[in-house]
Amino acid sequence: MISIFVTIQIKDGFADQFKAASLGDSQGSVRDEPGCFRFDILQNSEDPNRFHLYEVYQDDAALDAHRNAPHYKKWRETVQDWFDGDIQRVLMSTIFPSDGGWQKQKPHLLDW
Repeated sequence: MISIFVTIQIKDGFADQFKAASLGDSQGSVRDEPGCFRFDILQNSEDPNRFHLYEVYQDDAALDAHRNAPHYKKWRETVQDWFDGDIQRVLMSTIFPSDGGWQKQKPHLLDW
């Protein structure tokens, strides 16, 4: 499995709109993408205009599929003007849970 940690700074006044728009992308990711095993949206406690996304995908192909999914394209189009600076991304390999552990957790992601 691979994971990506994304940090996004949002312009003042757009945090609530960003959160609302991001829910559709995260929900669509875990619901509609078989290779997406996690998609967390986190708001920084010290800076409410800074958000972090933690995502887990089966492989590079699943990450590419995410970036081509309709919900991602809609999200990107909606939020891109709210970005304050460049997006920061860190690509990682997962250690724990195991690949099987991620796969077993997938059904529980759909219970919002």
